[in-house]
Amino acid sequence: MSKAVRNAFIAWIITSLLVIAETIYIYSRHGTDGFNAFMQEAPYTNIPITLASVAMMWLLAGLLLWLILAGKITRTTALAWSGFFIVAASYLNILRERVRYGDIDYYIQAAFALVDHEPLPDTYLYPPLWATLLSFLTPFGEDGILLICWIANLLSLFLFYYLLLRILEHYGFKPRAAALVAILFMLVNMPIMRTLMYVQVNFHMINLIFLSILLFRERPFLSALALALAVHLKASPVVLVLAFLLEFNWKWVGWFLLNMSLIAVLTIVVHGITPYFDFINNFIVLNQPRSLSLHDSSFDAVIGMTLSYFRVDFSTARVFVYIAKGVVALIALALCLRSRLFYAQSGAGQRLSNAIVPLLVAMTASAPLIWEHHGVFMTLPALILLKKLGTPAEWLWYGAAYLFKFLMPTFEYFPWSSHSGLLGILIFLGLLWLTQKRDDNVFLARLNAWAESTATFAIRTESTSPAHASE
Repeated sequence: MSKAVRNAFIAWIITSLLVIAETIYIYSRHGTDGFNAFMQEAPYTNIPITLASVAMMWLLAGLLLWLILAGKITRTTALAWSGFFIVAASYLNILRERVRYGDIDYYIQAAFALVDHEPLPDTYLYPPLWATLLSFLTPFGEDGILLICWIANLLSLFLFYYLLLRILEHYGFKPRAAALVAILFMLVNMPIMRTLMYVQVNFHMINLIFLSILLFRERPFLSALALALAVHLKASPVVLVLAFLLEFNWKWVGWFLLNMSLIAVLTIVVHGITPYFDFINNFIVLNQPRSLSLHDSSFDAVIGMTLSYFRVDFSTARVFVYIAKGVVALIALALCLRSRLFYAQSGAGQRLSNAIVPLLVAMTASAPLIWEHHGVFMTLPALILLKKLGTPAEWLWYGAAYLFKFLMPTFEYFPWSSHSGLLGILIFLGLLWLTQKRDDNVFLARLNAWAESTATFAIRTESTSPAHASE
């Protein structure tokens, strides 16, 4: 086995070198135009994206061979690594077929606006950090920025898979059970697909949030830096600071405030303070009368759209919106202060790990816009509930919420489209309330035991007998 894998890995290296040699030869002899004789543009194809997809899949194949050869894939890790390669290959092929990408255009416009010393466009609703970072890429043009962000999103997806395993283990799932849950969750997941197809920054944000939780005990500076970066990508994670404040770890608070300031300095030094005023202005405009979308699941859209059918004016609708958001905030706050059993281990980080779960729901529900891809932020609350549900009715409600939030394709049909998305969030919040003081259920114990006892297939990298060694 090891000899065969070693030969395959050598063949992979030789093939890679041949591809690189051909590319260098063509470019050195004919420049970029020389590639036209060696490539064809197939229908509905974005050539840079296609080549990036193929390159990443080829690199993943090499990684798989190296992992086997180095003995990194064992009985313990086989399921997790299998899931990683299945998820990675699936989304690489799905995204290769995509030729138009959505929200990346807003990011690119903002980046060029900063370079041209113009105000951030009103379609850019985030703090200026991401636009600032992309402004350094403007010499590569719009297509170059798209390709770089596309690759970064795929790498972020791979990191998300790894961090999801770690965060599930943090909350009591055994490694193989965590791998099984992560695989099933990620293979068919509408918010993940929409995040990737719009080249959104959601994976960067959720990865930073997960890192801030996982690093809190051992690396408080890095934990604070991760959350500060998440807040500077989109303002909404500032809600999660409350979970960290409940730990009364003032060193962490100091690091967070310092990192928030230092990150802001990057934009201020390069482009001045004006982009921050543009962000504030765009956020204020967002809360003024505007056209509403039938696949926006925010309270703003759901209540505003519903009341508009009854000729209710905007100011009256806003009152109901604020009341609804206030109720959700109070429920989430009560869960933060009362819950002790989402994460039962004592010690530093217990309050944080408990409070962060309902606050992620509040962060999502309180946003003035809730697009389909925002469902990524509901990952932790949704999966934590797997170890809390008890009655058949709770499982059925959970199934409905999961369907609405993670499986239902995006569509626009009043009232079902926007209302079902918001209903899914509220059901998850209600289930967190019902199960807040409940011990872990039998399902988690059985899942952990079953995964550990049945997912024991092995991929051996060394022969087990002299006869095999000679093959």
